[in-house]
Amino acid sequence: MSSEVARILAAAARGEFPPPDGRTRVVPQPGPRDAGVLAFTAHSVVFTDEDPEWVRAELAATAADPLAASMNPAFLVALMARTGRRMHTIDLLTVADALPGPPPLPLREIEDPEHPRVARARKYRDDVRVWAADGGVLILGRAVGGRWEAAIEVDEAVRHRGLGRALALAARHLTPGEVVWAQQSPGNARSVRVFQAAGYRPVASEALLVAH
Repeated sequence: MSSEVARILAAAARGEFPPPDGRTRVVPQPGPRDAGVLAFTAHSVVFTDEDPEWVRAELAATAADPLAASMNPAFLVALMARTGRRMHTIDLLTVADALPGPPPLPLREIEDPEHPRVARARKYRDDVRVWAADGGVLILGRAVGGRWEAAIEVDEAVRHRGLGRALALAARHLTPGEVVWAQQSPGNARSVRVFQAAGYRPVASEALLVAH
């Protein structure tokens, strides 16, 4: 990871956060696929290849509170219109350290590139690998700034049995990196609890803009 976004994320994973100075930095996209916003405590990073002066002017015009400007819906709508991109939601971005040894539950890897879960994951990540457990799926791949990122799916019929936590924990054993990242929608309290129970710590909020 060598982009400015990658360096910011790597520092945050070590607990070294941007200064809470109320600033919004505009930095280049880490690659053609990923643009968006990272909001830390009183410090935001907009990663886009658009004109930084336009970004700053739009931030000033769309929100009275500079600390909240980068995640203000009006700014995000303007950024989507400017870039021709779309976004799904504002996520809580979390991170956990890698763990040694095998994962705590049996998993079988899905290697078929045409498998629906594999094909969908490859739209948003590189180097995707997918594992299945009885009643659940673990997805691992490289996302924004090259970070290793995990996502899990648990069938409704087997919820409340600890499978989600086990899959989130398994990602910490399977990641090739020193840490593994995960996103949760703040409104999905069940998902937030699962990842925090598996040792993932909150780092920032993220609005990821993807190309149509």
